[in-house]
Amino acid sequence: MASSRLERDTVALALIQMRCGDDREENLARACDRIEAAARDGAEVVALQELFRSPYPGQGEEASRFDWAEPIPGPTTETVSKLAAARGIAIVASLFEARAPGVHHNTAVVFDADGSQAGLYRKAHIPDDPLYQEKYYFAPGDTDFHAVPTRFGTLGPLVCWDQWFPEAARLSALAGAQLLVYPTAIGWQFDEGPEEDAAQHDAWETVQRAHAIANGVFVAAVNRVGREGEIRFWGQSFVADPFGRVIARASAEEEETLLVECDLRLIEKTRREWPFLRDRRIDAYGELTRRMRDD
Repeated sequence: MASSRLERDTVALALIQMRCGDDREENLARACDRIEAAARDGAEVVALQELFRSPYPGQGEEASRFDWAEPIPGPTTETVSKLAAARGIAIVASLFEARAPGVHHNTAVVFDADGSQAGLYRKAHIPDDPLYQEKYYFAPGDTDFHAVPTRFGTLGPLVCWDQWFPEAARLSALAGAQLLVYPTAIGWQFDEGPEEDAAQHDAWETVQRAHAIANGVFVAAVNRVGREGEIRFWGQSFVADPFGRVIARASAEEEETLLVECDLRLIEKTRREWPFLRDRRIDAYGELTRRMRDD
């Protein structure tokens, strides 16, 4: 029997970095095979990339892609739930959610080790950029930024574009998250050369490492890999510790399951030595609720 979440010192985290093809059933089957393999290798928490069942939908506005959506609970959550229970692991799965006719979300669902749905988070920040036209498909989330207790630790589920916003990370950490998990689909959409490619990737990793430092938590980003349409997904899923050190990073080119032992005791140690949460001036931040600070 696994220890309770209050007694655990470590958690074995697996990030499943995959290519996605047009066959949604095959994508699901391949993801389940990788989850099974990760569990056999000792994973306790497994995270899948953003919208892992299908090609990334944001490259254009195609009404037929709404057919990729499904309710929660639904066929995919039933499959993932059974797998979590069979293997005694927690799973973070990212789905194209059909909430109601004409209302869809980009949603991360957390299953606990008994297969129960421990939590649900709907992506709050929805991009509308070239080849990332998500506003056509997804309504902004309304679940707030929260933390989800599981048998193996408390997770802060967030999704992709959320990873650029310090407010989302902060509020999840304040809710008790020990590990922020970002299912992700990001890559290079233009051929701007290796220098610009490197700068874009570095910015993406750096901002998330900063969330780890500022909040004293683990941060995990699990990305797609391979080319889909005009996007070259850059892979490089990674885990950063509570002082922002990258303790594991996956390939830029290949599918990979990244298995990482996270020492949860580092959260208390880091926050004692770098007490950012203690020294926050919560009385001085009221202007953050405004779009701009006008005179």
